[in-house]
Amino acid sequence: MNRAWKRWVPAAAVPALIAAGVLVGSIPARAGDPLPEKSPAEVLTLLGQHNTKTFSGTVEQVSNLGLPELPAGAPTSGPASAGGPASIIELLTGEHTARIFMDGPAKMRVQVMDRLAERDVIRRDQEVWFYNSKDNSAAHLTLPAVAKDLPGHDGSTSDQPTKAFPTPEDLAAKFLAKVDSSTAVTVGPEVQVAGRSAYSLELAPRTDGTLLAKVAIAVDGQTGMPLRVTVSARGQVKPAFEAGFTSLSLAAPEDATFNFVAPPGATVKQLQAPAVPPMSGLPGKPGMGSPDHVPGDAAKLRHHDGPTPTVTGTGWESVVGFPAAPDGQGAQLTETILKDPLLSQAAGVVPGGRLLSTALVNVLLTDDGRIFVGMVPAERLEAAAGAA
Repeated sequence: MNRAWKRWVPAAAVPALIAAGVLVGSIPARAGDPLPEKSPAEVLTLLGQHNTKTFSGTVEQVSNLGLPELPAGAPTSGPASAGGPASIIELLTGEHTARIFMDGPAKMRVQVMDRLAERDVIRRDQEVWFYNSKDNSAAHLTLPAVAKDLPGHDGSTSDQPTKAFPTPEDLAAKFLAKVDSSTAVTVGPEVQVAGRSAYSLELAPRTDGTLLAKVAIAVDGQTGMPLRVTVSARGQVKPAFEAGFTSLSLAAPEDATFNFVAPPGATVKQLQAPAVPPMSGLPGKPGMGSPDHVPGDAAKLRHHDGPTPTVTGTGWESVVGFPAAPDGQGAQLTETILKDPLLSQAAGVVPGGRLLSTALVNVLLTDDGRIFVGMVPAERLEAAAGAA
């Protein structure tokens, strides 16, 4: 079973990672009523304690990374394509909208709205469906039964996912995992997101060695739920990346929302669920500033099969290197970039390989098949490749 499939399954199997926030006091503050002042530590505590069980809303994502916009809505009903490098890169370009519905840990629906098409992931208990209206294709799997009373286990079946559509919760967890002494944490002016008052928790690297200028997380003033994440790059006026709710209800969605029947004429594929990982591989909830999570992505990568990535540098200046491997993640990403005419043109030739450069992240593809990725200038990637 390929790794892209493993990365997509948890998006349906672990809805608790999409949104966890407290429903106690779910009535939002009235417009015009300022939130009580809180310190950065108090806002972090509010965010860390939230535990939303039910909600529905629309998330809009805008990217200004400097990548060419890829056509949306390629056939991706199957998990392999839905969670693979092609769809990840697609979601890092242009604008995208998704509707997200959640009712407890075992009911979830994500609708990614493409131009004149829709991609869906629906989970009800152990049954998961993937559907793409563009080619009327569907895929189905039954998740294995998992003991829910195991320590640190919430009923999920795999390691922490790379979501096919990053939500504010996903993005906030990733950036908070990198917070350490090299990060200045402040609280900015109060903001309004989806009609709700929110604190603006701002993270700014205390180094010039990264392309990242600032991350602003809109934290709901009542529940602590991340409502929007705005990422700014150095020297760029507009946000390089932003994902946030434009509408949000904390009421339980209609139960019928989580039903799915393949439309007439649909191509249906039955999928095999992955094996349940051993206890030692089960992840905990993303930490906030724990050294075990710096860099957070590198720690998660250690749970995947195949060659272990290397990490050069620390914190925001980290560079992750993928060894050359015919069936590894690096090989998948290289193939995706070089086969797409727009991305291939954007990946300029540099000594020893090709460089895909964006406002926030640089990717170096070496001639010998290795890949180096980091939110750092290109010369840092080249140095890492030379030292490896």
